[in-house]
Amino acid sequence: MSHEVHQEQELENTCSRDAQIDLFNLIGGSWPPAPKEPEHPEYGSVQLSPRRNMQHTNHHERVKSVNLINHITPERRRNRPTTSSNIQVTEDYSQNIKMVHEAKKNETSLLVDVCSGDGPEDLYDSPSLGSPRAVTSNTKPSCPSPEHLQDDIGVGSLVEVATDVDQNYYGVVRWIGLIEDIATAGVELEQSVCGLGDGGHKGTRLFSCGAGRALFVPLPLCRRDARFRDTPPPEPLRDERSDQPDCPVVTGVVPPLNSLGELAGKNRGIQGHHNSCYLDATLFAMFTFTSVFDALLYRPPEPEDSPHYSEVQRVLREEVVNPLRRHGYVRADRVMKLRTLLERLSDVPGLTSEEKDPEEFLNGLVAQLLRAEPFLKLSSGQEAYCYQLFVEKDEHITLPSVQQLLEQSFATSGVKLSEVPAAFIIQMPRFGKQYKLYQRVQPSPLLDVTDLIEGLPRQCAVCGSLARWECGACAAGGALDAGALCGACLRLAHAARPDHKATPLSICEEYANILESSPIPRVYMELFAVLCIETSHYVAFVKTGAGHDAPWCFFDSMADRKGERNGYNIPEIVEISELCAWLSEEGRALHAAAPLDRHLPAPAKRLLADAYMCFYRSPDLAMYR
Repeated sequence: MSHEVHQEQELENTCSRDAQIDLFNLIGGSWPPAPKEPEHPEYGSVQLSPRRNMQHTNHHERVKSVNLINHITPERRRNRPTTSSNIQVTEDYSQNIKMVHEAKKNETSLLVDVCSGDGPEDLYDSPSLGSPRAVTSNTKPSCPSPEHLQDDIGVGSLVEVATDVDQNYYGVVRWIGLIEDIATAGVELEQSVCGLGDGGHKGTRLFSCGAGRALFVPLPLCRRDARFRDTPPPEPLRDERSDQPDCPVVTGVVPPLNSLGELAGKNRGIQGHHNSCYLDATLFAMFTFTSVFDALLYRPPEPEDSPHYSEVQRVLREEVVNPLRRHGYVRADRVMKLRTLLERLSDVPGLTSEEKDPEEFLNGLVAQLLRAEPFLKLSSGQEAYCYQLFVEKDEHITLPSVQQLLEQSFATSGVKLSEVPAAFIIQMPRFGKQYKLYQRVQPSPLLDVTDLIEGLPRQCAVCGSLARWECGACAAGGALDAGALCGACLRLAHAARPDHKATPLSICEEYANILESSPIPRVYMELFAVLCIETSHYVAFVKTGAGHDAPWCFFDSMADRKGERNGYNIPEIVEISELCAWLSEEGRALHAAAPLDRHLPAPAKRLLADAYMCFYRSPDLAMYR
């Protein structure tokens, strides 16, 4: 009896290997060889079981790579005249390429639309891919037609193509059609692969993408991207949450607000949900009342961008920023769509549920997915999106300003900014959520960056004329501008300091005579937002307009709550008319009169004692970035 069972198992394994489709030859490459030729004349005439999908090839054989479409339909291949990849495609073949689905957006899919130049015509002779594995489906490829295509995969779907070397390739379906009566999907891969094209096939442009990202495979070889299947799309809030304000998608261009207006109150701003305060406060600060970051919303896609770039940008612009600016409210499920994309597509885990910091969110969204140009460019050649202050504590200072800390940090590091930034994001000298170098820090309403920019004309610290020299040792004990000296003052100052070494400043001689006889211009940046954290909850103070006297508001995405387990958070925006005074000398007087944090007014305590990140903008440069 056991002998008969053993024979049946061997027979089944033999049939499985014979039924395995030679999918290695469908794409080609340098991987180990594919299985034998299929016995069935039509691809997909029998369904492959999951166990057959995992069959591996014989690693001691190699077969020559052939064209994908020719290999799928062997009988057609025998009847079709032989052509090389360099011969112009015939009119009959062009007619065999039939588009089944026009490019459209599925409700739960992602679709990008990037442009690229013409790529190589033959896409299948040399890519370094493993052989794709067929997946079980209810389709009937033997009779390919629109009604027989897979129901759950369409243009815009996130899919993966599994290979016989246990390596998956992920991408977005950009085109579905019939190529010689075979249901075929054109997939734009997340990463470039040597040998692939840019969406053209045999001289016909089927879709456009970056070079090396277009892969054409039979539709049954595509399956839903497993990275997204376990995360259902956010659903509209129901039940107890049905009384919340509506949050429609807003298309087009919506400018930022220039005043608080009627925005103050409850159920205003961005609704918090599942530890989202780090993201809510950052987005509110970046987009509500300023356009300095609007390039993130409108930059056209480039071939180097992720295939998901346009969808991430669209969700950010049309489901978060535009509703916030037009209606003053963003519901949590809209934000959850953005968080889900960030978690699945960036290198930052836990963005949908865990506590995170604003710099982690900025790294995932701005740096990785949107690939924005870094906001800061340093003279050392480094680039960054935010600047972390690293300073040594001065025990004689109890309330340092951001200006003091920034100059001390730059003097210690010995680097400068290579250009004036449009936006300057500064992280306070604190580590983690608890440890703070200074118990209180006063944000500077205007940040003088003249002495931080390499190549800008500077004023002599002694006589006020045009500075020609800079001494780092002279600036180490005080403000950064103390190291700028003209030639005469340098000789006097260094006469008693033989160990000090000065370096010449680069001055444009064309303007030297003008600068010698006129005041040296100063470059300032304006504070427009402060993110604060107390324990593990982020809130934001945001300036509601331009100008020194513009009022400020306080935003908390989880200021209140309705209901318990099935309830929801209530965001709130409150006008803070006293904040401008807290940023001036009155704030220092308040600090001196209230040595303990509990003696300060609650908003002042959050501003001075809990500041985590300060946002500055250059009014002169913001419109050009």
